[in-house]
Amino acid sequence: MLSLEHIRWSLPGAGDILNDISLRFAPGRMTVVTGPNGGGKTSLAKVIAGVEQATGGRIVLNGEDLTNASVTERARRGIAYAFQQPVRFKGITVRDMLELAAGGQLNEAALCALLGKVGLCANEYIDRDIDASLSGGEAKRIEIASVLARNAEVSIFDEPEAGIDLWSFTRLVDTFEDLRRTGHGTLIVISHQERILSIADDIVVIADGRVRDHGPRVKILPTLLAGEMAGRCPLGKEDAKV
Repeated sequence: MLSLEHIRWSLPGAGDILNDISLRFAPGRMTVVTGPNGGGKTSLAKVIAGVEQATGGRIVLNGEDLTNASVTERARRGIAYAFQQPVRFKGITVRDMLELAAGGQLNEAALCALLGKVGLCANEYIDRDIDASLSGGEAKRIEIASVLARNAEVSIFDEPEAGIDLWSFTRLVDTFEDLRRTGHGTLIVISHQERILSIADDIVVIADGRVRDHGPRVKILPTLLAGEMAGRCPLGKEDAKV
């Protein structure tokens, strides 16, 4: 169980980006975090992963307080994070990245299965460097595959649809459905996409740095869709937070 208790995160001169957020993410469930641009979704993902350190509150995973743990320590304890904008690593191949994530060597079948889940052919990619020769969409898919290779207790995907073509997006949705159906750890996905929202177990709405609504998909999604069809934002006023 991943618990956030009264989490706050602020920047000098910008005030609270996240303000008193308390949530629980249960094992075997997929939670989609959505909300207006600038509402704090990516900031929340980074605070959970340890990319940013909370300025208040507690982060607890299975009874262990990780509030002050570094991003490396959290990764060792089972939290994996796929950035919205993937990091590139000159001199590291796709095979290297996936095997580092998996913690050991992977045979061709395993590499093919991982890359196939994100719409890539292993034969074309396993020996390529993760550098500027890859398009943004290719780098994004490889990073998502590396998170899948981790088989982590908590996997966080920040807008996984960004920069991905329609065919690969469909494969990605299928992958999330498979992970959800098999109870593969705790999945946290930051997304605006209705197709991803529609396969969630739970939905959290973040706006103005606060939790505006949260609960089972069957309760939250109709409210979001009704607001959209009425031509208004169901999430409240957008702000300028990052």
